[in-house]
Amino acid sequence: MPIAYRLFPPIACSPLLPSFTFSPAKAFCLLQYLRRSVPVVLSLSQTTETSEKVDVFLQELAAIQQSGSKRIAILGSRHVPITHQHLIEVMSYALVLGGNRLITSGATGTNSAAIRGAMRADPNQLTVILPQSLKRQGKESRKQLDQVMHLVEHPEHDELSLAEASANCNLEIISRCQQLICFAFHDSHTLLQTCRDAEDQRKIVTLFYFD
Repeated sequence: MPIAYRLFPPIACSPLLPSFTFSPAKAFCLLQYLRRSVPVVLSLSQTTETSEKVDVFLQELAAIQQSGSKRIAILGSRHVPITHQHLIEVMSYALVLGGNRLITSGATGTNSAAIRGAMRADPNQLTVILPQSLKRQGKESRKQLDQVMHLVEHPEHDELSLAEASANCNLEIISRCQQLICFAFHDSHTLLQTCRDAEDQRKIVTLFYFD
């Protein structure tokens, strides 16, 4: 079973990334900053104190950082509140600063936030795998993806439905990663199947629920 957490509505709202002043060599400073100011609550139950909820997320991130460099995939829903996008962006930033290679796909929401964070930390440590060709992506996504150094397209899947192409893309992503971090709703069928597929391949799976 994946490690699963429930992601509750934000308790505050502030743009985190523009104020970053930390040394790229030390993700520890970022973790300490997050400890004080991260604007999203994570928990396993609604009765847990707010500080403990934030600690759950930070402990998970710290555990990843302490276990050495990995190929880590971040995937998730398109329908993500802006403050949750900030959290995902900060997570990908910290993971890349910690020496990890990040893999994701092209889409708005979760994946776009992961791309922003990784690009800010080290663009060379980011790989984006598209379900179809770049021309099939939305205008907003194409503008961001044009800046990605390691971009994999699949024009041979342009004739497939987006759901089919995305499922194939997710399988390729988990085949390349050692750990999957997924942000989903309980009815995100494609993403939840991806988590099951990753487990079947004996990958480490961490699942955050938005609902």
